[in-house]
Amino acid sequence: MNKSYELVLGEECLSVAAGTSFSELAKKEQEKYSSPILLATLNGVLHELGAPVEEAGELRFLTLRDKAGFQCYERSVILLLLAAQYSLYGKAGKEIWIDYKESGALRCRILGQTRVSREELTRLETAMRELVAAAIPIEKRSVPTREAVRLFEARGMKDKAELFRFRIHSSVNLYRLGGYEDYYYGYMLPDSSYLNAFSLEAYEDGFVLKLPNRRDHMALMSFQPAQKIFEAMETSRENLERQGIETVGALNARAAAGKMKELILCAEAQMEKRIGDLAEKICRRDEVRIVLIAGPSSSGKTTFARRLATQLLALGKTPHAIEVDNYFKNRSDTPRDEKGNYDFEALAALDVDGFNNDLNRLLNGERIELPRFDFIAGERNYRGDYLHCGPSDILLIEGIHCLNEALSFSIPAEKKHKIYVSCLTQLNLDAHNRIPTGDARMLRRIVRDARLRGNDAAESLARWASVSAGEERYIFPNQGNADDVFNSALPYETAALKPYAEALLFGVPETHPSYLEAKRLLKFLSYFLTFPSEDIPATSLVREFIGGSAYGA
Repeated sequence: MNKSYELVLGEECLSVAAGTSFSELAKKEQEKYSSPILLATLNGVLHELGAPVEEAGELRFLTLRDKAGFQCYERSVILLLLAAQYSLYGKAGKEIWIDYKESGALRCRILGQTRVSREELTRLETAMRELVAAAIPIEKRSVPTREAVRLFEARGMKDKAELFRFRIHSSVNLYRLGGYEDYYYGYMLPDSSYLNAFSLEAYEDGFVLKLPNRRDHMALMSFQPAQKIFEAMETSRENLERQGIETVGALNARAAAGKMKELILCAEAQMEKRIGDLAEKICRRDEVRIVLIAGPSSSGKTTFARRLATQLLALGKTPHAIEVDNYFKNRSDTPRDEKGNYDFEALAALDVDGFNNDLNRLLNGERIELPRFDFIAGERNYRGDYLHCGPSDILLIEGIHCLNEALSFSIPAEKKHKIYVSCLTQLNLDAHNRIPTGDARMLRRIVRDARLRGNDAAESLARWASVSAGEERYIFPNQGNADDVFNSALPYETAALKPYAEALLFGVPETHPSYLEAKRLLKFLSYFLTFPSEDIPATSLVREFIGGSAYGA
């Protein structure tokens, strides 16, 4: 008698024969989904569609709309790109390096080339589409880790060989599409036919691989790069390249050789110089009296602002911090969102007129009393906090709306300097496995929230979607208004955060909705060697998250 398993899919109950693949089930259910099914979970455990069903339980399908589904598509389309290049040029083809994602597209370079022609990209994209039309299986095989190291050394993929030298896992999963085989951090799609939404476009000295829109799988993301963001990312990448630490394997080699302290001090010196250069730039603009700072969650804005204040002091300025949150309207006047909840992130939640009035009075030399918002009572009050600004005084203001002209509408542009702060990670796992910038910020937040707010990792992960939605709505659309972009990423920070974050992530229950994300982050952290945090200076931006900061908290 053939064995079968009972599965629950939403309100359906399915009886499935042992050995049935998730792909077979997905094909039967696809018409009920508006986006292609790309992965499956069974009892909370993630599975590739090609895997067989081996137990009963609760089944769920993931599509492009789900984070894990989209990441699976992204990894698979990178494999498609590299397989297409291999089909055109074989082993003689130049290596493609996947740098980072910008404006819904993956920034790519061909090593050894300073320009990629339209003809070259057309040829490459045509080869990709031919592989898609052929519906070639993406095959997986597991090999011993030591064999993987030898294999990648033989193929000249030194970045991957170095990555696996520091892995304690006994085996590695490799994926093959056509004649090309590679390693990828995470699950992949069953075959090339799933990868029908992409395009290639020349950009700067390389090109971009445009990805599908998560909300509309038939459309591609609109590629509208922000030049200042691109320049900050390129500067960071070039710095890592000069130091020989473009990948996690190279970083681990430094740690294994006992050279992390040198690397940390170098990274901190570079960051301090960039902050000092910014302070000098601000001072050269004689009329600037207000510095407005904004950026997404856990970008290190607080430490950045304090280090900038120190640099401004050294240049003869007297900085004063003003917290935008103290200009919240009383709770009774706070707007509500579409669900009826208070919308504290909306600009309308702030007394913008009162804020502008106070700033103008300060600029005119008047003495004002600053408000203090009582978050428990939900009311603004005054406690005798007076401020008067002289000719050398400068106001440092941090808040999510600081790059939005509507917040400081009455202040002349020449009196303001706007800075966008973000953690724009440029370190890669290897040439073909990038590290999403959001992962670094997420780990920062998990560690900080546990230390300062008593939140566990499950709670922090559960809130991340809401945090990201607020950033998409209020911060990212205004980043183009910045006079400068400051990249707060440090090459060693994930290794530093690992011992703090790892224990917290292991505490996420298997039944929690954030379990899959916790498990993914744990796998990500497993690639890093760590080191003693005593080597991290008290002024480091990392200290804002792990503790021991010279600036408090």
